[in-house]
Amino acid sequence: MDIIAEIAQAHDGSLGMAHAYIDAVAKTGCNVIKFQTHIAAAESSIHEPFRVKFSKQDATRMEYWKRMEFTLDEWKDIKQHCDQVGLEFMSSPFSNAAVDLLEELGVQRYKVGSGEVNNFVLLEKIAQTGKPVIISSGMSSFEELDKTVSFLKSRGVDYSILQCTTAYPTQPKEFGLNVIQELKSRYQVPIGFSDHSSSIEACIAATALGAETLEFHVVFDKEMFGPDAKASLTMTETTQLVKSVKNIETALQNPVDKSDNSKFDSLKSIFEKSLAVNKNLKVGSVLTFSDLETKKPKGFGILASEYEKVLGRKINKALNKWDFLNDDDLS
Repeated sequence: MDIIAEIAQAHDGSLGMAHAYIDAVAKTGCNVIKFQTHIAAAESSIHEPFRVKFSKQDATRMEYWKRMEFTLDEWKDIKQHCDQVGLEFMSSPFSNAAVDLLEELGVQRYKVGSGEVNNFVLLEKIAQTGKPVIISSGMSSFEELDKTVSFLKSRGVDYSILQCTTAYPTQPKEFGLNVIQELKSRYQVPIGFSDHSSSIEACIAATALGAETLEFHVVFDKEMFGPDAKASLTMTETTQLVKSVKNIETALQNPVDKSDNSKFDSLKSIFEKSLAVNKNLKVGSVLTFSDLETKKPKGFGILASEYEKVLGRKINKALNKWDFLNDDDLS
């Protein structure tokens, strides 16, 4: 399973912070780290509004994107650092120019953000690279996804889809965990889950429900500056999530055969019980339910599950309180 730690703009335009995130994510067990490649002049304009007015230092959204930019050489250093620590470098492009930059870096595949799923110009540019594409479906209806999938299939693109809810942070009633199987059934391709809930439970549940890729935002501290901080996981939470997900994966890969419980024979002999009597009984007493108790271990009396066959039967000898009850005690 791919477990993708999304940095996005958590570095706040600081190259040093971007490298710090790479080292931190490498210790969590994630196998992919994802950035976003913004080239402000190519993707934005002064008319773009803030999704959330979080910044007191950026007068416009375009100025914010400008501050998030790295040069080609800086991106090369970031990619090299990822290679060195064993993380796949991934980045979402938000313009054709960004695709050109990422091609220079030699990315293995592309992640398309929720807001770009209907951007067929960008999808055409990515399709021309011949590389696999992961689509985040956060703002898309099935009708819109159908068109995007048709577009990608017509160009022979190897694609997968992430169930995603574009809400920061996402509330439990918005997770859309049911959509995972709906997407699998509808498109017959690998389906994953992109999370913005700021908790580890959604991704764990998604894994159990068949998600094959997980993506979530990470941050050093949820009080940090930036639009995604409060919808992110800390490094400690990320480490816990990775461990949990790998355990769930192991469980899913090892189905239990409930029709065969032979391996529990020795335990069943200890924990299961035999019938006994709960009072002193004279010869000829007729057994009623109120006379019965069950005691460990199994095999010293009639099986507890077979109690009904002794009701109304007479005993052929006196029994003391707590004695086991066997077939040869019955007339």
